[in-house]
Amino acid sequence: MPDKEQLTTAAGIPVPDNQNSISVGPNGPLLLEDFHLIEKNAHFNRERVPERVVHAKGAGAFGSFKVTADVTKWTKAKMFSQAGKVTPALARFSTVAGEKGSADSERDPRGFALKFYTEEGNYDLVGNNTPVFFVRDGLKFPDFIHSQKRNPQTNLREPEAMWDFWSLSPESLHQVTTLFSDRGTPRSFRHMNGYSSHTFSWINAAGERFWVKYHFKTKQGIQNFTREEAGRMRGEDPDHATRDLFEAIERGDAPAWRACVQIMPEQDALTYRINPFDLTKVWPHGDYPLVEFGELVLDRNPQNYFAEIEQAAFEPASIVPGIGFSPDKMLQARIFSYADAHRYRIGTNYQLLPVNRPHAAVNNYQRDGAMRSDDNGGPAGNYEPNSFGGPVENPALKEASYGYELHGIAARWDHREGNDDYTQAGNLFRLLPPDERARLIDNLVDHMRPVSKEVQLRQLRHFYKADPAYGEGVAKGLGIDAKVLVS
Repeated sequence: MPDKEQLTTAAGIPVPDNQNSISVGPNGPLLLEDFHLIEKNAHFNRERVPERVVHAKGAGAFGSFKVTADVTKWTKAKMFSQAGKVTPALARFSTVAGEKGSADSERDPRGFALKFYTEEGNYDLVGNNTPVFFVRDGLKFPDFIHSQKRNPQTNLREPEAMWDFWSLSPESLHQVTTLFSDRGTPRSFRHMNGYSSHTFSWINAAGERFWVKYHFKTKQGIQNFTREEAGRMRGEDPDHATRDLFEAIERGDAPAWRACVQIMPEQDALTYRINPFDLTKVWPHGDYPLVEFGELVLDRNPQNYFAEIEQAAFEPASIVPGIGFSPDKMLQARIFSYADAHRYRIGTNYQLLPVNRPHAAVNNYQRDGAMRSDDNGGPAGNYEPNSFGGPVENPALKEASYGYELHGIAARWDHREGNDDYTQAGNLFRLLPPDERARLIDNLVDHMRPVSKEVQLRQLRHFYKADPAYGEGVAKGLGIDAKVLVS
């Protein structure tokens, strides 16, 4: 067998590590000097014109977020400053891998993106309907999506590529288990939960930090399709979830979600048995129970889909005082990647579009660029500092959002070394009722049947490590002797 070609950057520079981004210590954050990470994601963001690279098919609506409990001991964010406070909001729901014309009932995670128009600027919370994801390092995100998209030769989506990637990326097992359960085919956007998935910071008035995960629990109840029902719906009404959301709001049946948060004191992260910044893991509720603090209600449909939903731009980089980031490697990559994608997809002045324009005052020195739709700063100077009364920085707003302690040497740390990718996936499998567990196995068997034997066996060993009954069940469905899984 001839030697494999050396992987390089676009400039022909050899790539020594395509699995791990450069972070400060094993848990991050990431460094801008990682030009391979930046190039890979920047190129990935520009691969499709003009629809979104991911989350292309979606629906959205406007509404409001109301605070229902006092959380000021954990965060000083003004939108959460008192019970009863209401903030205008926009939500967009979507499938992930499919194109803009794909069916709403595809087996796929669902995007759950929120934009809050706060008095301190826009706060975007860009999550999914699952609490975990397939990869934990943003360097692998383009590879993962490529495996889910169309084959460059056949132009077909192929299970072989999907399972080849997943079987070579054991960190994906938790999300794969979720995806092939009933939760992989929600009945509608109204009947699913939303999660931040990522860990974020809340910072209170005293400068104390708390790590948090958001959960939005549907008040309509969880409802899912079976594989057969989802397949039938693809043929009967591929836009059924889009239609359902629009028609429910039109008839006055406004969907709502309970907003909850898991809260971890900053110091707990140093000793907690699970890496709290790992996007493939959940925090057990027994350790950090849900704290309900608000309600999201959607009660107004867009008047023009393109203007208000297609041009809506959500980005994890949009946070407000009292809310900060975490060393989560996927979050760190998304902070760059989302805004970069918007600048490419809808232009450098995307935040001037009405749907993206903050309700708070905007004062900066950004000028020119395509599709500039305001007075472009008029005659005022376009630099800072200046002597002409232009907007200035406010040192009083400096806070702990960038002050978390970092540990370790900057290097491409192996995120798989010493990581348990099986326990939580196994816990999820065991948590499922017997009928749901049977459907999970049946869904996996159906999807894996056309995949090569080599890839099947590699993935089956992952299932077996999570739970022997898990691996044996899928193996039996594929006609494979389970004894090979322990060899």
